[in-house]
Amino acid sequence: MFDTHETFKDRRDAGRRLAETLTHLKGERPVVLALPRGGVPVAFEVAKALSAPLDLLMVRKLGAPGYPEYGVGAVVDGADPQVVLNEEAMQVVDPPRGYVEAEMERQLAEIERRRRTYLAGRQPVPLAGRTAIVVDDGIATGGTVRVALKALRRSAAARLVLAVPVAPRDSLALLQADADEVVCLDAPSNFRAVGFHYENFDQTSDAEVVQLLDAARAWPIRSESSGQ
Repeated sequence: MFDTHETFKDRRDAGRRLAETLTHLKGERPVVLALPRGGVPVAFEVAKALSAPLDLLMVRKLGAPGYPEYGVGAVVDGADPQVVLNEEAMQVVDPPRGYVEAEMERQLAEIERRRRTYLAGRQPVPLAGRTAIVVDDGIATGGTVRVALKALRRSAAARLVLAVPVAPRDSLALLQADADEVVCLDAPSNFRAVGFHYENFDQTSDAEVVQLLDAARAWPIRSESSGQ
């Protein structure tokens, strides 16, 4: 991790530069897991450089009442949806009774919509015995990523790596215990916002996500059933 105040042209540029720091993982048959939507263009470049399959990790922030960008926690879908709350944020916001449960159901519905839209029924890439690399376009509070990492601990992945272009130092420190390795290109001491580190930080569209996932299926990938 470096405090170099890097600026990326866009998410694809950030992904290419991040991939250069992950070449040591190429021999571990990694699976690259993107947090949609913004993490997908970054993860696409990482997966391409590592000749690895690209998949999605469906996690959604639980926004505060009236302030959806302020996360009070996050949820990841599955047979047993997992919720991790930011206790400090919960104390500040003090949401009304039943709000968290209702917000969780709303975000799970959005996760299901995105799964249908992006994956079109495709099954997740098996993670057992492999290195899982979780990629996003950046980290602010780390609540969403924390849920993702905790969920992956149940996947039987051999190794768990978190890779992001930029994040505040304090958030990275909190995430160290949830991953076997954390790779971050820039951890500024005066972090302001993820978008501040990009020249172009336009919202990633659903169409771009689908396009990149389809493109990722075209490149050669090591056999799923062998270590070759």
